[in-house]
Amino acid sequence: MTVSRRPGGKPPEGERARASSRGGGPASASASSAPGGPDREAAGAEGAGGAEGAGKSAGSERSDGPDGSDGPDGSDGGASRRPPAVTEGIVRPEGGGRAAPGDAPAPARQWPLLTVLGLTLLGLVVIGIDPFPHAPRIGALLVGVALLTGAGIRRALPSVGMLAVRSRFTDMITYGVLGGGIVLFALMTQPYPWLEIPFLKEVVRFTVR
Repeated sequence: MTVSRRPGGKPPEGERARASSRGGGPASASASSAPGGPDREAAGAEGAGGAEGAGKSAGSERSDGPDGSDGPDGSDGGASRRPPAVTEGIVRPEGGGRAAPGDAPAPARQWPLLTVLGLTLLGLVVIGIDPFPHAPRIGALLVGVALLTGAGIRRALPSVGMLAVRSRFTDMITYGVLGGGIVLFALMTQPYPWLEIPFLKEVVRFTVR
C-alpha cells in the first residue's frame, strides 16, 4: 500500500492511526521485538510472587516453635509446656489453710504455730534463767514436747496455717524425730539421768575409744 506523505515527510494523522491499530504501535512493536517479549515479563512477575510467598512461609516457620505453637520458645502468648526458668510464686503446702474462720483475728487463725512457738520459747526461758534445780533438763523437755505437739497437731487437724511447711507426712516425720530426740537427750542428761539405757554406755565408750 502506498502511503502518501505530507511535504514535511510525515504521514497523515489518519493513516498513522490505522497503521498503529494494525501493527500495535511503536510501543507494542518494541515490546514484541525485545528478547523474551511478554512471556518474560509474565515469568518475572510469577517469580517475584513465588519468592515473596517463600519468604512468608520461611518467616512463619521460624516464628513457629518446635511444638507447633507461635514464638521462638514454643509459647503462643498463653501457657507454655516448658517449666518456667524462674519461680513465679509459691504453692501453698498441704494443709496450709487457716486454722480458724476468715473473720477471726490473725492470732486465732495461726494458733497451731503460736502454740508450738510458745512452748519452745518457754523452754528456752527456763533454760536461760535456771530458776530451780534441773531447770535445763525441764527446759529441754519443754522444747521437745513443743515439737511433738506440732507433730500431733499436724496429724490431727486438716488445716494448721503456717505450721505446715511441706506435706503432712514430711512435717510429721520432721517434728516427731526432732522432738523425740530432744526429749531423749534431756532425759539422759548427766548427772543423775532420768533415763538409763544399758547398752548405750558401752556404745559411747566404744565410740570414744
